[in-house]
Amino acid sequence: MRHFIKLGGSLITDKNAPLTPRPLVIQRLAREIAAAYRSDPDRRWIISHGSGSYGHVVGRRYNTRQGVRDARGWRGFVETGYIAGQLNRLVLAALLRAGLPVISLPPSALVRCREGRIVHFHAEPVNAALTRGLIPLLFGDVAFDEARGGTIVSTEEVLAALADSLPPHRLTLVGVVDGVCDSDPIRHPAARPIPRLRLDELDALDAALGGSHGVDVTGGMAGKISEMARLIRRHPGLRVHLISGETPGRLQRHLQNPDLPLGTTLSI
Repeated sequence: MRHFIKLGGSLITDKNAPLTPRPLVIQRLAREIAAAYRSDPDRRWIISHGSGSYGHVVGRRYNTRQGVRDARGWRGFVETGYIAGQLNRLVLAALLRAGLPVISLPPSALVRCREGRIVHFHAEPVNAALTRGLIPLLFGDVAFDEARGGTIVSTEEVLAALADSLPPHRLTLVGVVDGVCDSDPIRHPAARPIPRLRLDELDALDAALGGSHGVDVTGGMAGKISEMARLIRRHPGLRVHLISGETPGRLQRHLQNPDLPLGTTLSI
């Protein structure tokens, strides 16, 4: 079984404080993934993470997502890539210390975009890593764009593009909030997660999804759910899980038994 995992940027960083990681959270999540991996080493894992208060903050300063057209813009492009890579190194180090055979593969070298959308994904390095028993590590990154010069691709967009070459059976988004709630959990503490959602039920939830509560140049929660909905429509057998990584042990429990009623499961 092929399982994609994404550690949310708002979980592994403080999105309201620039360039501020949450190292203890990152290390704990790495240990939980490693424990689940050891219990099922035959599963094919692809791990990824968001940029949080790293790439999003620099990307907004230079408006990189909308395109790169001059020397200042290209300076912002490389700075955004550098900062995203810094966070990636922190995550990579934690996963390696936890005993996982992880290799980082930057999307800037794997994807080509047009008008802000990925139109080509060079999946061979990812597949080569999997066939050799390694775990690819992907992340939100800068990318060259045929129309805009350069842009930013979210982790969800990267995973969705990869899925067309290496379709996953499961995809888990690990964030702060425990799934999709019936109202905004930041403004309404009594909000409850919706255990299961079908795609035809999503339209009624637009107001509840809202945006991101930190700086996010790639669309916030609504953008993430929309990307996942498009992916499920292309791969009807896929199940997308949204769970919280704030509670110790929750991610490990989910990975060892993805059918446990934790968070929200999206399906066709």
